[in-house]
Amino acid sequence: MTEYPPEITQRLLGTPEQNASGLVGEWPRRWSSIVIEDYDPGWVERYADARAAIVAALGERVVGLEHVGSTSVPGLAAKPVIDIDLLLADSAEESVYVPPLAPLGYRLLLREPWWYGHRMLIGGDDDIHLHVWPRDAPEPIRHRLLRDWLRTHPEDRDLYADTKRRLAREQSSDYTMAKSDVIDQIFARIFAQPNTSPLS
Repeated sequence: MTEYPPEITQRLLGTPEQNASGLVGEWPRRWSSIVIEDYDPGWVERYADARAAIVAALGERVVGLEHVGSTSVPGLAAKPVIDIDLLLADSAEESVYVPPLAPLGYRLLLREPWWYGHRMLIGGDDDIHLHVWPRDAPEPIRHRLLRDWLRTHPEDRDLYADTKRRLAREQSSDYTMAKSDVIDQIFARIFAQPNTSPLS
């Protein structure tokens, strides 16, 4: 079995101070409640439209662009939010990408340099989350591993969906962190398998 490096296998968590200081803009209205919907095939087209606009705005500055998160997994119930990983040479150079994306309706919401240089912009009706990373960040690799596993393992896809629906019913105060236990279980199964795909 090929070993994954620790930056892939270990989830990086921020301190309460780091998490509290990351918010740059105004908290999105739609984040005040959790709504899980059945899978919508239209999410793929929504991503494709967003991708085309981002590439047109940033051109050759784009190192990588991927549809990730639950809406990228066919058959998976999800919040109707399109998560996109955008890889650039350096996410800290906000002047390179924030102004060109502003005419498309994107605004910077999170600045988390402690988390591998992560920035997040939101667009659309606050239903596109554009995660910006430097080209060598490990977190986008984790996103792709989870996405690809859920696409090919319906039992874990359904487990994840059931967990999200339960947390939505409970209106957990920290929905994202509350999902961590089941996500960690799924990653344990991913990392127990032979590593047959490239890490970048």
